[in-house]
Amino acid sequence: MQSLSQQQRLLQKLSPQQIQLMKLLQVPTAMLEERIKEEMEENPALEVSSEDYEEKTLDEKTNEEIKDEFSTDDNDDYIAEETDTDEFERIDITEYVKEGDDDDADYNFQADAYNADDEKVGYQPRFEVSFYEHLKAQINLLNLDSKRYQIAEFIIGSIDDDGYLRRDIPSIVDDLSFRQNVSTDEKEVREIVKLVQELEPAGVAAADLRECLLLQLKKKGSNMNVLYAIKILEKFFDEFTKKHYEKIQRSMNLNDEDLKDIIQVIVKLNPKPGAFYTGGSKTEAYIVPDFIIYNNNGVLEIQLNQKNAPDLRVSSTFRDMLKDYDRGDKKDNRQKEAVLFIKQKIDSAKWFIDAVRQRQETLMLTMTRIMHLQEEFFLTGDETSLRPMILKDVSDRTGMDISTISRVVNSKFVQTEFGTFKLKYFFSESMSTDSGEEVSTREVKMILNQLIQNEEKRSPLSDEKLTEMLNEKGYNIARRTVAKYREQLNLPVARLRKEL
Repeated sequence: MQSLSQQQRLLQKLSPQQIQLMKLLQVPTAMLEERIKEEMEENPALEVSSEDYEEKTLDEKTNEEIKDEFSTDDNDDYIAEETDTDEFERIDITEYVKEGDDDDADYNFQADAYNADDEKVGYQPRFEVSFYEHLKAQINLLNLDSKRYQIAEFIIGSIDDDGYLRRDIPSIVDDLSFRQNVSTDEKEVREIVKLVQELEPAGVAAADLRECLLLQLKKKGSNMNVLYAIKILEKFFDEFTKKHYEKIQRSMNLNDEDLKDIIQVIVKLNPKPGAFYTGGSKTEAYIVPDFIIYNNNGVLEIQLNQKNAPDLRVSSTFRDMLKDYDRGDKKDNRQKEAVLFIKQKIDSAKWFIDAVRQRQETLMLTMTRIMHLQEEFFLTGDETSLRPMILKDVSDRTGMDISTISRVVNSKFVQTEFGTFKLKYFFSESMSTDSGEEVSTREVKMILNQLIQNEEKRSPLSDEKLTEMLNEKGYNIARRTVAKYREQLNLPVARLRKEL
């Protein structure tokens, strides 16, 4: 038998405005302008202010002033009159058509960041030859017939950005047959692959690293060290990659000096022959800092980079439409539906403007707390002075939730006089020393890196030995932790760090 029961639960739900703010917090400065443009495309009531007005920074503009910009006034000249009980007749547009309020909705997000009169240098496109074009220009000189040229063109189109032809020959034959309508066989394709491998840069169109290095060596001539290097790659490639030099030395009857010279020939080869061209043809990454910290005679000052945050306001055209509606006597259903649409867009524009303002304030508050926690580093640039800090430390000092701090920190950069850093760089766990002092794990990693950099390369330090040395310095750390930190520093095991 079923029974009915009542339950009372407290649920937390985010409003659309809160969700919008959370999404904006994750957007870095470099992408903020694009996000604003997307919003303006979706909402015609939002526009960039092009008029001059008194500039006011975010710190000077209070929440009360923001609210006053759209507040209602008892003495407004335009008041919607309720003529019947129809829901459309109860539309209150007073706060949208306040007289003289056309420019009050302006928000200045960039007044502090740069002068509007600053010269803006236009983007200068780079004209460079791509890797594919570089290879195609060379096959044009080979005097191939139409069929073989088409096969060669397809082969260089199959070469990846690193310069490797990683597809097998049978697959290329099938693709030429079905996609290009070119009838060929594996023998003919292999012959043309060898022709392509003769092109520059040396090592192009190789199937793997071993073949790539061999192609480069065979173009170097026939001196003794090159011949030995070719033999090592052909017969002892696995031993070479694992740095089992003793086995190679015994098998080839080489002394230490000769082996060292031969290994140097190999390590100077290019493992990615196509990287030079593909790297140049892509847009270079450019970091746009979200914050800038200055050292003003020992006093730290922080500035929010707002170059990509244009001044926003609610469109005066949309407010004029509401005024025209309010002045009119005849108000049919179509007009009233249009008014509801306009009100919705204006509300959405105001929410977005307020969300951008709150984003800037949240970013500033969070970064200010991080700056105070890591003040010694921002003053000296000494990485060992970084204090242990986790998201909860910043959350406790700002009064904001940890998830909010995480969104602020994600993909954000700060520019200092010592370089530009990711905000995540300043967060690290703590570790206790023998004296009970709390130190940052970043400090331990720095010391570990120094020990490895200063080790004797002929006899690298093992993880066990590194653990002992760190323990002697007062850091209580286990061997598995040393191995984890070494991997995080992208440092190989002792055997692979060995040099002749």
